[in-house]
Amino acid sequence: MPKLLRADDIVRVDSNVYAVTGSNTNWIIVKDGDSCVLVDTGYPGDRDGVLASLDAVGLDPRSVQAVLVTHAHNDHIGAAEHLRDTYNVPVVMHQDEVPHARRDFLDQVSIGQVLKHAWRPGVLPWAVHALRAGGTTHVPVYEPVPFPAPGPLDLPGTPVPVHTPGHTKGHSAYHLPGSGILITGDALVTAHPTSPIAGPQLLPDMFHTDRARALGSLDLLEGLDADTILPGHGPVHRGPVKKAVLAAREHAAR
Repeated sequence: MPKLLRADDIVRVDSNVYAVTGSNTNWIIVKDGDSCVLVDTGYPGDRDGVLASLDAVGLDPRSVQAVLVTHAHNDHIGAAEHLRDTYNVPVVMHQDEVPHARRDFLDQVSIGQVLKHAWRPGVLPWAVHALRAGGTTHVPVYEPVPFPAPGPLDLPGTPVPVHTPGHTKGHSAYHLPGSGILITGDALVTAHPTSPIAGPQLLPDMFHTDRARALGSLDLLEGLDADTILPGHGPVHRGPVKKAVLAAREHAAR
């Protein structure tokens, strides 16, 4: 069942950046005048919420210069193909994520893995919610675009992709150097319905393609100059990235 977007689901992080909470997942709007870039697009059931969030900040789908994908799990690319097909919005990502987005293969937690962990608090309610939001819907991006070159992208906010493999092979975070903001996707989150803790952390192990690489990718985030983290799951986190990474490592070691 699609979530109805509420006013408090949209957090103005700075003058041009908004974090939006959909169905247990987040997407980010980075404005530049009357245009913007979207980072991720929630579950398939969040499509109307994505469109409503654009309208709430004075934009429409034709304002979107690109969708930047952190990774191609269903809860992050749910509206991407709709925006590409309907409004000619390019859907851009790391080259290693391109075949995943096309659904040449699907590399996300399976129903079997979820059932194996169903005894853990929060897992079954999350799974039911995910199914209702479109977690198993077939949502390929038919013409995904790899980053054109290393370094900053010529898009609103001048985002700098940071390849952070582990959650998926081509997972990327996005650094906004001019704003001190780091969009971490699922490389570093601050909460999840299946996690008993709050604050900076890795997702539970069942969600990662390669947990060891996910843990190693924290090293890539640690040295970035940012003091605001916008995760794929959980609330906005204010504070140095280095301290957030330290907290995530400590949780992972327990």
